[in-house]
Amino acid sequence: MQTAFSEKTYKNFINNEWIESESEQTIKSINPANKEEIVGYVQNSTIEDLENAVQAADKAKKTWRKLGQAARGQLLFKVANIIEENLDDIAETLTREMGKTLPEAKGETARGVAILRYYAGEGMRKDGDVIPSSDKDALMFTKRTPLGVVGVITPWNFPVAIPIWKIAPALVYGNTVVFKPATEAAVTAAKVVDCFAKAGLPEGVLNFITGSGSVIGKKLIDHPLLNAITFTGSEGVGAGVAKSAAARGIKFQLEMGGKNPVIVTKDADLDAAVEAVISGGFRSTGQKCTASSRVIVETAVYDTFKEKLIQETEKITVGDGLKEGIWMGPCASESQFTTVRKYIEQGQEEGASLLYGGETLTGGEFDKGFYVAPTIFENVKPGMAIAQEEIFGPVIALLKAVDLEEAIKLANDTKYGLSASIFTSNIGSLLEFIDEIDAGLVRINAESAGVELQAPFGGMKASSTGSREQGEAAKEFFTAIKTVFIKG
Repeated sequence: MQTAFSEKTYKNFINNEWIESESEQTIKSINPANKEEIVGYVQNSTIEDLENAVQAADKAKKTWRKLGQAARGQLLFKVANIIEENLDDIAETLTREMGKTLPEAKGETARGVAILRYYAGEGMRKDGDVIPSSDKDALMFTKRTPLGVVGVITPWNFPVAIPIWKIAPALVYGNTVVFKPATEAAVTAAKVVDCFAKAGLPEGVLNFITGSGSVIGKKLIDHPLLNAITFTGSEGVGAGVAKSAAARGIKFQLEMGGKNPVIVTKDADLDAAVEAVISGGFRSTGQKCTASSRVIVETAVYDTFKEKLIQETEKITVGDGLKEGIWMGPCASESQFTTVRKYIEQGQEEGASLLYGGETLTGGEFDKGFYVAPTIFENVKPGMAIAQEEIFGPVIALLKAVDLEEAIKLANDTKYGLSASIFTSNIGSLLEFIDEIDAGLVRINAESAGVELQAPFGGMKASSTGSREQGEAAKEFFTAIKTVFIKG
């Protein structure tokens, strides 16, 4: 079989062929733990490359739909097995390219396998319902039908799990796909696509193209043959996706981040809360859309909580995620490193108190990568940038609240509404939180960062369009309903 790459150069996958871009140019992907190491090169694709990918997907959609849901599911089982066989290689590439620790990378890749098997199982589940008709001599039922060509645009922070949780349901429900990953993690994405290729998908069913978001991403969104677009990324780009898709009347699905709060009440298990805040705020270097970014603590336990939080944060080991004993890796890129540094400086300029960390780590291996210490601010006011804007880095803002009512008010005081959690032993408090919090993912006595593949995922307000991902909810986006009436 044709190879996905030669040495460290990774090609586009279009109509079941690994091909170089018409531009004959590539984009390098570097290791954020050691910027002197080039992980690989991906194609700097052209509009012509994109046109070929979309045309291939459009040509394949009828045959793929007619293959049947059960057969499509069986192919996804094959993909899952191949990824599982290559788990160590994919996970190591993920760590080298994006920076998260190897245990986290292995966990993400294993999750990708589980997602594939979940949606492979959809191949044998119902795709409609029988509905009673007012006409006793008629049969009426609904039938799910694919949308056609689906564009998939994904970010760099979960380069295995997020593409798979979009591509797998799109394919099993009968759509063809044009997949454009973030260039910062496109080498990992290429290795995932290679597993789909080895499973024997028909020509044109899955097409993979790399390149600039402003060129390839924008033209994909605007392409007249595109029937739907699913996007995870920044709010600004997401707004443009929505505008373009709405203008043409195609389906769109957006996940655009969060500013996720954790509330700690006076009756909470503080040790459990601290552990969850550190995991939710600092794992993956805080580069999760569900990361714990604001921690709102009732005044009665604030000082005790703060002391415990600092004690545990001091134990965090930072370094190259491939090394044993490392708990937190670097920022994923120089751009993200610069963004995190900017917010830390802005927090200080606006009057927040730097309680812990905040510095760029230097010396030895730190000089080769994009390392920032885990950072905690206190005396944070609700209107400050570090309390309102998504930082996507290892930065936590501590806020005080006199009671639960004020805590929920502070938690809701943001344009985002993706994830939120509370630590409490009071059933009345947790029920009030569930009812009053503006978030799509609500977690009780658990960290804010945590998504189960079989459950709907998405947020409120500026975090999402409201069209949920994962679980059975994915069917709502990737299919349309036909109502069929048969008269005997």
